[in-house]
Formats: sequence, C-alpha cells, structure tokens
Amino acid sequence: MLAAENGRDPRLKAISDAIRVVPHFPKPGIMFHDITTLLLDHKAFKDTVDLFVERYRDMGISIVVGIEARGFIFGPSIALGIGAKFVPLRKPGKLPGRVISESYELEYGTDQLEMHVGAVQPGERTIIIDDLVATGGTLSAAIRLLERFQAEVVECACVVGSPVVQGECELKEKPLFVLVEPHR
Repeated sequence: MLAAENGRDPRLKAISDAIRVVPHFPKPGIMFHDITTLLLDHKAFKDTVDLFVERYRDMGISIVVGIEARGFIFGPSIALGIGAKFVPLRKPGKLPGRVISESYELEYGTDQLEMHVGAVQPGERTIIIDDLVATGGTLSAAIRLLERFQAEVVECACVVGSPVVQGECELKEKPLFVLVEPHR
C-alpha cells in the first residue's frame, strides 16, 4: 500500500522531493534513489520517521527489524517511537556470536542476511524496515529468516517503492507499506 492512498498528507511531497535520483548508478540503466539527501533535510527526515511511528504505534509491534544498511537509519528511531526493540539484519560476517542466515537472489548474483540467534522469540510481532524495495528479494529473505524463529511478520515498510514492484513482488503474502513512489 502506498501512503498517499490514505489521503494526501503534505509531508509526503516534501519527503519525495528530498530524495535525489542519480541516473546510471551504480551501473548503466539504474536510477538510484539516494536517501542521503533526505537525511540532510531534518524536517523531511523527521516526517519520514513520524509517518512510520504514526502507522505502527498502536499495532502491538514488539520488534522493528532493519535491513543493512539503510534500514538501520530509520529502524532504531521507529523502534524508540513505538516502544519496541530494534534487531539488525546484517550481511555475512558482521555479527559476532551465533547467527542464523538466509540466502537470496539479486539481479546480479546472490547475497545473505544474518541475525543473532535469540534476538527474536516465537510469536513476537515484527515489522521489517528498509529504504527501498526493488524486486522484493531482500525483504522476502528477511521474512523467511524471522519466520524460522516463528516471529509474526506484520508488515514490510520502505520509504521508496515502485508501483510495478508493489503489484508484483512476492513477500510471502505479507503487506508492503511504502511512503513514496520513485521520481520519474
């Protein structure tokens, strides 16, 4: 679901306008949506976090899961705002101690996400946060990883998402909430 579908919140335009599009990065044909410019605009950054907090505050969420690395920017603030714990999902070899991992396909190869064993307990209500959804592969891997611990994944949330992806990506039948669509 796109946030704008719930009415026209004026904060959404400012958030969208604060995201820079970099053509042909990191390779030709890719339109990179750079959220670092959003982070430079303290009001748009705060509005981004506030919109997520407003959505999840009364949903009984106990864990906010952030995907490395840009999910780490939004996830902890959202977790603090709703009174939940924050759990990072990292790339391989970044977490000390016992971890569990989940592989996933990329357009250009494969990758993995890892999580500490014991970070999530069965039945805990979780949301997964990332900056952008492209194919849904990373979010799907995060869902699989959390479900291996019998967590209840309530929703996936991203700052930016393509209308095509929202209709086509497979997230194991989990809802996808997106604040803004990419610039055209």
